[in-house]
Amino acid sequence: MTENAVIARRSFLAGALVLLGLRGPASAQEPAESASKVSAQEAPGSWRHALTLLGEPKYGPDFQHFDYADPKAPVGGLVRLGAQGGFDNLNFIVNGLKGDLEGGITQIYDTLMEDSGDEPFSSYGLLAEGVRIAEDGQSVTYRLRANARWHDGKPVTVEDVIWSFDTLKANSPFYAAYYHTVAKAEPGAEREVVFRFSEAGNRELPQVLGQMQVLPKHWWTGTDKNGKPRNATETTLEIPLGSGSYRLAKIDAGRSAVYERVADYWGKDLPVNRGRNNFGTVRFEYFRDGSVLLEALKGDLYDFRSENIARNWATAYDDFPAVKEGRLIKEEFPGRGTGIMQAFVFNLRRDKFKDERVRRAFNLALNFEEMNRQLFYGLYSRIDSYFYGSELASSGLPDGLEKVILESVKDKLPGSVFTETYTNPVNDTPEAVRGNLRKAVGLLREAGYELKGGKMVAKATGEPLTVEFLEFQNVFERVILPYAAQLKLIGIESSIRVIDQAQYQNRLRSFDFDITTSNWPESLSPGNEQREFWGSAAADKPGSRNIAGIKDAGIDALIEKVIFAQDRETLVAATHALDRTLLAHNFVVPQWSSAVTRTLRWNRFGRPAVLPKYGSSGFPTTWWYDEALAAKTGAPR
Repeated sequence: MTENAVIARRSFLAGALVLLGLRGPASAQEPAESASKVSAQEAPGSWRHALTLLGEPKYGPDFQHFDYADPKAPVGGLVRLGAQGGFDNLNFIVNGLKGDLEGGITQIYDTLMEDSGDEPFSSYGLLAEGVRIAEDGQSVTYRLRANARWHDGKPVTVEDVIWSFDTLKANSPFYAAYYHTVAKAEPGAEREVVFRFSEAGNRELPQVLGQMQVLPKHWWTGTDKNGKPRNATETTLEIPLGSGSYRLAKIDAGRSAVYERVADYWGKDLPVNRGRNNFGTVRFEYFRDGSVLLEALKGDLYDFRSENIARNWATAYDDFPAVKEGRLIKEEFPGRGTGIMQAFVFNLRRDKFKDERVRRAFNLALNFEEMNRQLFYGLYSRIDSYFYGSELASSGLPDGLEKVILESVKDKLPGSVFTETYTNPVNDTPEAVRGNLRKAVGLLREAGYELKGGKMVAKATGEPLTVEFLEFQNVFERVILPYAAQLKLIGIESSIRVIDQAQYQNRLRSFDFDITTSNWPESLSPGNEQREFWGSAAADKPGSRNIAGIKDAGIDALIEKVIFAQDRETLVAATHALDRTLLAHNFVVPQWSSAVTRTLRWNRFGRPAVLPKYGSSGFPTTWWYDEALAAKTGAPR
């Protein structure tokens, strides 16, 4: 986790668990450990119980539960999760376009498959009892379980799956990009839905379709209690119908949402669910301000916090009595294989940021080393890759297969990708700081600016180079202020605008910003989502994750190389090439990250002996309420 947690509220594919890091990226270096030796990657055209991008699935068709889930875990009790901001929407279809989505809502919906937390990228049947990839690779078929039910008792049908796919693709920028090459969904044989692709060779597309939350067509196309037709393209605060292990019981709009475990949940005995989702009640508590959110934890108003502010981790808890007494536990969990880019992001749609030399000058002015000493207590390292912390991060000069891939699109790439290794400037001494500021001024002059009266102005127009940093967390003021002071030394005036989350989201959707902070967590099996992150087609779509507005033919070509890589070696090489090219353009000023997730929790919870290898703590999905611990700590209110 990093200084900024903004992505936790933007990403919705994993719903509430994104906030807690259950589905983490995984390292693909290690061979799969087999709990049940099977050959699950049968010949094309055969039915499978699981899908994986790497070798064989760990678990065979007769597995009983995931190794990191305890089937004997007690069920019941309350867990309270804290979140910053508020919400005015329970319809995730329009997330990113309209409203502020409640953070846990997607947990009420089951998916076709369930991802494993101790494998790089494997998934096992949930709504689907089987999956079959066509021999020509141009379609995938999912067969639904006969006993899958919505919370109103009606069966989950093929029509539900098709309607969900069509509606999400038509209305969600994320799904429109993610499923760009899925031509259509249609009925197959009994309880079977067929997804047909417009192109062959997209190795991960059959599997990512299994991650789709399936929605109840009969509910969304029906009427509410007042007889008014529902509209899936609008925000709503009507509690929606689901099929998952939890149902939304009640809300206090913008303040709290209470989820209750479904006692007669149809899928509770499936292998993918045994020992998981153990809490009787999950409550989300919302707090408008980050400082209030911190104090609310100390006041025992919620149970678990991922601490993404270094100052808090270093200073805010050690003198707190509950920590000293062991009632509030500080614990770090490893972020194995996590790939991430977090950065100050330029809005490339604005003329002043179109020149790469201007963007590089901003990087030269960032004194990370001093920030790390003074603000972050030395807890962070500087990010130098869009896949930082993973084997997918590029390094050195390109060679081997990576060089071959780059050569194949050479006419679309900057020449520096072949001759220069990307590095961030180092400002570890006063001499280095002065030298980097001089380089920044030189680049700005080359880009058509000059210093006049202490201000950097355009030579052609005399217009000063000014920027506004847009944020919704007050904590970033302490980071931006020293950065602004450095920029002022080279004549760039900057301001900070901190607004509430709803305004912030609206500004991003309309691309109304100069510079903001964003981050992109990366799986170690990157694929279709790269189009949404960096692809030209997503650059001008409101609500897309390409908030920078990147439009580059070379990037587009390399994204396709990643998506259509047919083996691990090619995937790694293609991702190195994409990473290297993104870095060469200086689209962002990289920030900082850590190899661990820092957490605090009130000591009233038990956990399995084995945690998900690639899921950080796994909290709260595989944990449970421990009455004995709660008796000592105090029961949650």
